[in-house]
Amino acid sequence: MKPPLLEILNLCTAFPIRRGVFSRTVGHVHAVDDVSLTIGHGETLGLVGESGCGKTTLARTVLLLEKAHRGSIHFDGTEITTAPKNVIRNLRRQMQVVFQDPYESLNPRMTVMEIVTEGLLTHRCIERREMEPVAARLLADTGLGREMLHRYPHEFSGGQRQRISIARAIAMQPKLILCDEAVSALDVSIQSQIINLLMDLRERLGLSYLFISHDLSVVRHLADRVAVMYLGRIVESGPAATLMNQPRHPYTKALIAAIPKAGGPRRSQSMRLPGDVPSPANPPPGCPFHPRCPFATAPCRTDRPLLEPCAGRTDAHLVACLRKNEID
Repeated sequence: MKPPLLEILNLCTAFPIRRGVFSRTVGHVHAVDDVSLTIGHGETLGLVGESGCGKTTLARTVLLLEKAHRGSIHFDGTEITTAPKNVIRNLRRQMQVVFQDPYESLNPRMTVMEIVTEGLLTHRCIERREMEPVAARLLADTGLGREMLHRYPHEFSGGQRQRISIARAIAMQPKLILCDEAVSALDVSIQSQIINLLMDLRERLGLSYLFISHDLSVVRHLADRVAVMYLGRIVESGPAATLMNQPRHPYTKALIAAIPKAGGPRRSQSMRLPGDVPSPANPPPGCPFHPRCPFATAPCRTDRPLLEPCAGRTDAHLVACLRKNEID
């Protein structure tokens, strides 16, 4: 069996809280707390959860933009958290990112041609005389015309700018692209176009995606598997169809119940979660979701649930809930 492209094992990312005249460390914000995930070759993993649950920090740690406090990250068989700089430089070509805001992520002083070929020039993959034909091909791959090469980002719509960001990402011929809320800033009709483009590129180029979103209705159309994150931890993961149709964790049930349905019934009162997400600087003991969970019992307040299969399930559907076999 072929090993996964990306394997994250017991990853923790924490940020120190400093106070006082001498900036002493008085605590830590546990943004990513003991996360383990895998992404196979050509696979899309959807990572969902509320804002502030640690999704972006996890992505930045995978990209080595944040330092892992503990755990390991294996990319294509290489442990990258301890790899030397020359190895990391080569691996960066194989991991690219598409950010949420396509205007903020594009340099307003560079033309489209310069933007999409910047990485190729930095890594000496092409010569300057090759910039125009290479950039034109990349734009064609993302549904844009050659006439746009010499324009600037402010001359494009949000959807077009995101296509430029995708063109820049695929320029390095990566194996993995991390999409951090890549469609959340776009209109609904444009979102579907960008999702279709990502799916088409995945088939043609053999790409793998880590697709981060707070919207399960978007993720269900693109992802092969889904992982649900809450307060820095994975609380449920499994095949997209199984998780959407048979959710077992109360938090996942609440996220699915919150998906708008045209003409459908209003979501039940039991799925209206009380309160806000606790502070990652002071997470609650036991199950991190128990302060907001309508099904919590006394053990939930003291015992930390493990991410493991439900009783009688043989697939890869994992749930971190002490009552996962009791809640329908």
